[in-house]
Amino acid sequence: MGAFLSKNHLKRIGSFHAPPNESCKRQKTSSGVWYDEPRLIPGLPDEISLQILARTPRIGYLNLKAVSPSWRAAVTSPEIYNIRKELGTTEEWLYILVNKGLFGRFLHALDPISKRWQRLPPIPNALVEIGYRRSLSCFRTVYRSCAFAAVDGCLYMLGGVSGCSSLTSVWKYDPVSNSWIEANPMSVGRAYFETGVLNNKLFVVGGISFSRVGDNHYSKTPLQSAEVFDPETGLWSDIPSMPCSKAHATAFLGGSQNPVTIGLASYRGKLYVPQSFLRLPFFADVGGEVYDPETNSWVDMPTVMGEDWPPRIWGTKPSVILDGDLYAMDPIYSLEGALEGGKVYVYNHPDDSWIVVEGYVPLRNHSPYILTGLLGKLHVVTIDDNDNMVVMRGDKRDDSTASLDEGDSESVTTSESYIWNVIASRNFRLGRLEGCQNLDI
Repeated sequence: MGAFLSKNHLKRIGSFHAPPNESCKRQKTSSGVWYDEPRLIPGLPDEISLQILARTPRIGYLNLKAVSPSWRAAVTSPEIYNIRKELGTTEEWLYILVNKGLFGRFLHALDPISKRWQRLPPIPNALVEIGYRRSLSCFRTVYRSCAFAAVDGCLYMLGGVSGCSSLTSVWKYDPVSNSWIEANPMSVGRAYFETGVLNNKLFVVGGISFSRVGDNHYSKTPLQSAEVFDPETGLWSDIPSMPCSKAHATAFLGGSQNPVTIGLASYRGKLYVPQSFLRLPFFADVGGEVYDPETNSWVDMPTVMGEDWPPRIWGTKPSVILDGDLYAMDPIYSLEGALEGGKVYVYNHPDDSWIVVEGYVPLRNHSPYILTGLLGKLHVVTIDDNDNMVVMRGDKRDDSTASLDEGDSESVTTSESYIWNVIASRNFRLGRLEGCQNLDI
């Protein structure tokens, strides 16, 4: 009985199975929903009812909350999600972060099975203070400066800039309660930094520390420090600093003598932080560093791995771990400098080499893009020619016949190795793609 139960169906069940001398009278509210049922589903033990609700697709939970207070309590309790894990009915959703500048940041969830979107509650710290509009130097530091991460079944918004000061704040989104709560802050205020998950712990590395200098100016200090968050204890701990400071290229705007981070990946039990020097309009490869949690130390990244790791351009996230393999996407430019697409590589660890697995990914010029993994397949989130945010799934040609559902897609682009199928799209009204994460709950 895994199908969604409508409110009218519940009324019929109640009329058939309600005890003749029920002491708990049902009352009809203005919304037309019956409350105060003695059990979740009349005539069934609550243990069985929870098993039924745990088999119900998550996309219907928003409606299930409106059935009654007991149903709301059931679908917002950790117990039902533990049952989902036991039954193997967990669902992997994609969570996309959209930046609308002065209007703040907004988080949207995509169910890749139903192709439906849900907008999540507003992020508490929009990281924009209207009072600082007058100061362009301060306001520019706000844009795309915080970090977005996922660990232990929850989403996190970390750091950023408010006014002319970097933040230590951390906010946690719990999908079970569908709410944001404030978590313990980082020890250092950071903006434009990298995050990664290793051994179910959240690591933050590098970034920029901003501080006010005068009324309308600020100073920025690149950071070498790194720290780790344990979601079980809710506490932060320091780890050894990196050999040199580094942050996103966006933080340096016109260039910098400091190396910039061009990605981060938790790969083969270690944390890989590739880096480069920014020399507009190009990047100069300089390798990277690797954190080993067993020795609690940093070492140099393998030569070819660091030198050929595709750079993180503004608004992009070019690398992802999928089924234990490291994938990265390198942009393809025309002779005139226009973005014409992307090329996907996989890293060959034994040989320290990158191998092309996809010769062409359709991308629009000047659009941000994020390479990610979802339901065991490569996906790309980007903007199309109609300014819609699209999620494209890469189906390998050898299994695309079995997995590709062209009836639900809006467009299909073929390439040498993959068929890129648009599984979902949405117009966010000039909202800028800033990040995406997956949760399987």
